[in-house]
Amino acid sequence: QVQLVESGGGSVQAGGSLRLSCVGSAFTYSSCMGWFRQAPGKEREGVATIDSRGISRYTDSVKGRFTISKDNAQNTLYPQMSSLKAEDTATYYCAVSRFCSVSQLPTLASTWGQGTQVTVSS
Repeated sequence: QVQLVESGGGSVQAGGSLRLSCVGSAFTYSSCMGWFRQAPGKEREGVATIDSRGISRYTDSVKGRFTISKDNAQNTLYPQMSSLKAEDTATYYCAVSRFCSVSQLPTLASTWGQGTQVTVSS
């Protein structure tokens, strides 16, 4: 089973940028990979996915601000997050799923990491 470890979270002011990383024990080319997040008192929310062909998808609230990419050789997944807003504050989880659906990622994910905290102050 794939194991995922996230890093790169932290505190940043609104308008700033962060780059998270997720290292997997083994990436499979048929897998969909992505990120979901959970803010305190809220449901988990899919943020972005990238499929085996490198096609990325985003939830509307992060389009134009977040970019997801992966390095198969390094078994690493990245979201580059810019123009951060206070509402982006959450714990971010890296996940693997057989099916690529941003909105359904929290439900369809077969494996996810322990999460990394992102706090954006306004």
